[in-house]
Amino acid sequence: MRNKNNKHLGIEIEPEIHGKLHYIAKYEGRSANGQILYLIRQCIRDFEAQNGEIKIEYK
Repeated sequence: MRNKNNKHLGIEIEPEIHGKLHYIAKYEGRSANGQILYLIRQCIRDFEAQNGEIKIEYK
């Protein structure tokens, strides 16, 4: 069930990238959504490792 506190992010991508994303996600045992979240989290970890923690105030 969807967590209503989570934010929704809609993106447009080219069909080739979409297909390749699904291929990699399946290979790694994730859904496409799970793969996107994995990549976003990895990007944030890498950024914070180089630049320090990002402080965000939630409303």
